[in-house]
Amino acid sequence: MTLHELLSCRVAAALAAAGAPDAAPVVQPSSKPEFGDYQANGVMGAAKALKTNPRELATKVVAALQLDGIASKIEIAGPGFINITLADDFLADTVTRQQADVQLGTGRHAGDKVVIDYSSPNLAKEMHVGHLRSTIIGDALARVLAFRGDQVVRQNHVGDWGTQFGMLTAYLVETEQAGSEALALDDLEGFYRAAKQRFDEDAAFADRARDYVVKLQGGDVRVRALWQRFLEVSLAHCEAVYERLGVQLQRDDVMGESAYNDDLPRVVVDLRAAGLLTEDAGAQVVFLDEFKNKEGEAQAYIIQKQDGGYLYSTSDLAALRYRAGKLGARRLLYVVDARQGLHFQQLFTLGRKAGFIGADVATEHVAFGTMMGEDGKPFKTRSGGTVKLVELLDEAERRAFDLVSEKNPDLAEEKRRSIARAVGIGAVKYADLSKHRTSDYIFDWNTMLSFEGNTAPYLQYAYTRLASIFRAAGSFDHHAKLTLTEPAEHALALQLAQFPDLLAQVAAETCPHFLCAYLYQLATRFSRFYEACPVLKSEGETRASRLALCAAAANTLKTGLGLLGIAVLEEM
Repeated sequence: MTLHELLSCRVAAALAAAGAPDAAPVVQPSSKPEFGDYQANGVMGAAKALKTNPRELATKVVAALQLDGIASKIEIAGPGFINITLADDFLADTVTRQQADVQLGTGRHAGDKVVIDYSSPNLAKEMHVGHLRSTIIGDALARVLAFRGDQVVRQNHVGDWGTQFGMLTAYLVETEQAGSEALALDDLEGFYRAAKQRFDEDAAFADRARDYVVKLQGGDVRVRALWQRFLEVSLAHCEAVYERLGVQLQRDDVMGESAYNDDLPRVVVDLRAAGLLTEDAGAQVVFLDEFKNKEGEAQAYIIQKQDGGYLYSTSDLAALRYRAGKLGARRLLYVVDARQGLHFQQLFTLGRKAGFIGADVATEHVAFGTMMGEDGKPFKTRSGGTVKLVELLDEAERRAFDLVSEKNPDLAEEKRRSIARAVGIGAVKYADLSKHRTSDYIFDWNTMLSFEGNTAPYLQYAYTRLASIFRAAGSFDHHAKLTLTEPAEHALALQLAQFPDLLAQVAAETCPHFLCAYLYQLATRFSRFYEACPVLKSEGETRASRLALCAAAANTLKTGLGLLGIAVLEEM
């Protein structure tokens, strides 16, 4: 049981004993030290329902509150808040138990099977900055959920189907390049632009491209072989980017639009059998009364086009059914741009109406905002083009290398480049993850690479400070008995003890920025502890206790950054 669960149960029991059995207390960490460690709210609402004085009810609650050996002080504040300060011995024992657990006390809940749809680049083109947020937010959530005990299934729903691939294969045949043994990615990028130009300018070519789409969907052997070549080149590029980003997506996680091709006709049949399908101007459509336009007309969810072709909306329905049915997931997360919000609302609504997912399956659109340039517009190159993700990562490492070289010019170049990789990539990821995912944010190199404030370099440097303490200390007992006597020790231990509750919040609300804020607070409290409480200069049991506290801080900081996909360093 976590601290939050323990305190909430005890306060709820005390409210019931005081005559408010239906009260739902809110127990949360206090915002200021003078309010204790936790503040319980709920007395005032209960007092209103009981038509009694809040402070009188609070007095009864405190008298009934069973926190012997857990709290050192319980106080009533204001009109009826209850402030709780945890006992040092209890806090020390809690941290000790958590540090003895490889999952730091977070993995005891009954895990669910969770499918996470993220990254999802369009193949046959290079990944660009627009793919960054989905990729790293999804990766962080997958790591956190798996760490807590959920059975996580990663699904990289790549765009590997549709008109663009008919266009590419038609152009490949036309230019007589079908016999070449390999396609370099740079060539493929240019190849795509040339094919797109032909498609836009030549109606006859566009018709041939559409014909190739039909052949592709129909299983034509030659067209499928050409299509597969495009996929292999693109997937190899994606995998290189994932490896560089430290993202845990593998080839086996790829489940693109093409994977559901054979199921699309069955989707149509099943929707028709359920009485949901309507023919409209030759197309097969579901009209959703839950979504109406300004004129009060039901919105159309198109299932099949007039020419018999399918849309990504159809593939999404098939994927929804596959994930809930075949995979048996009970929670479906879609880490996709916020601008797709209406589509996912309609998808989830139709999926339930059609019986593709049951009432016991949770569906969540994990929406995110846009990365903006300094001009407040979507991030672009100086010429206004799309920024390739590889180029962004190159720039991050270059800037980090210059910074590291300035701070530590005596380090060997290979060492500086290794540090620059961890710092540069970590800075880009953390700058994104530390913002609320639904917010747009300004991409700023100077801020994200700063060693001050809520940044990856600051947290990475905090870990190197801890590592330097351990080097100076030599061998010591990482699990020595913790004895908390100073306020700074208490504050650091309290932060460590709250780690399981923090991860539960991240998992429930799918917001990695909570973990970033926690780690920044952890690093800040460690810094205050280190300034107020001598570690290496202390002696005996005090020295052993403080070194063990440092070890707990290092372990939690490393674990937390690892859950964000950010590397730690022994030196910088």
